[in-house]
Amino acid sequence: MHKDPEAIINSPEFKALVATQWSVSAVLSIIILGVYFGFILVLAFNKELLGGLISEGLSLGIPVGLFVILLAWGLTGLYVFWANDKYDNAVNAIRQSLRRN
Repeated sequence: MHKDPEAIINSPEFKALVATQWSVSAVLSIIILGVYFGFILVLAFNKELLGGLISEGLSLGIPVGLFVILLAWGLTGLYVFWANDKYDNAVNAIRQSLRRN
């Protein structure tokens, strides 16, 4: 027996879950956008900094660029872990509680 979709959408638990999901998404997005645009701005306005050599044939821009890429992967993995662990469990709990009512 399924509840009306409107009942689910209007439930306080679901609204709180959606707000949490938006908060997590916003924080992770702000972090990666800040790092990415910071990298691009340094590249645009201070090429010499990223072009400086740390060793023969290796400029600072290579490890910094690699860090940006790995951070994006890491934050994506963090979101997936959170969604699979917390979000999905919360959705299932809301479904179960609405089925009982």
